[in-house]
Amino acid sequence: MVEVRVLGVAIDSEIHHIILLKPIGEPQAVGTVLAIVVGEQEATSTLIALSGEAPPRPLSHDLMKTLIDTVDAHLERVDVTRIDEGIFYAEITLGTAAGPFVLDARPSDSVALALRAGAPIFVADDVLQAEGIPAALVESGGNVEETPDREQSLDEFKDFLEHVDPEDFQS
Repeated sequence: MVEVRVLGVAIDSEIHHIILLKPIGEPQAVGTVLAIVVGEQEATSTLIALSGEAPPRPLSHDLMKTLIDTVDAHLERVDVTRIDEGIFYAEITLGTAAGPFVLDARPSDSVALALRAGAPIFVADDVLQAEGIPAALVESGGNVEETPDREQSLDEFKDFLEHVDPEDFQS
């Protein structure tokens, strides 16, 4: 396993939201970056966690963190363990009084939760080797975490939360 940091959130040419993970200690534009496609809400939740801002209402990841804290557990780590047919898989390891407890989870939720809990994020060596892209393709002279769209995305998501109608989610 390789410990990574969240480099930022990007949008590709097909308007997919992507979380960018880079091994800790690699210089800018050197090495590899793992790009994981996530949903818009997970991307926004990750951006909010990266910014340190509080949303107007708790998001699902805030609720998960509160639940973990309430039962006297803590998030030990997040592991992106494998990729199968284009789908990434992750595990969340909770520290509990009874010992470690491992949960299957989506990487998008795992990363957003790890950022809130200050927990380390790891990627399996074979996943990074197979799916990593050259960092030079992603990183330019600027800091990816400070994208100009970040503030706009946060504002759009806050507006969404204020105006969402539960009927929008009925099937």
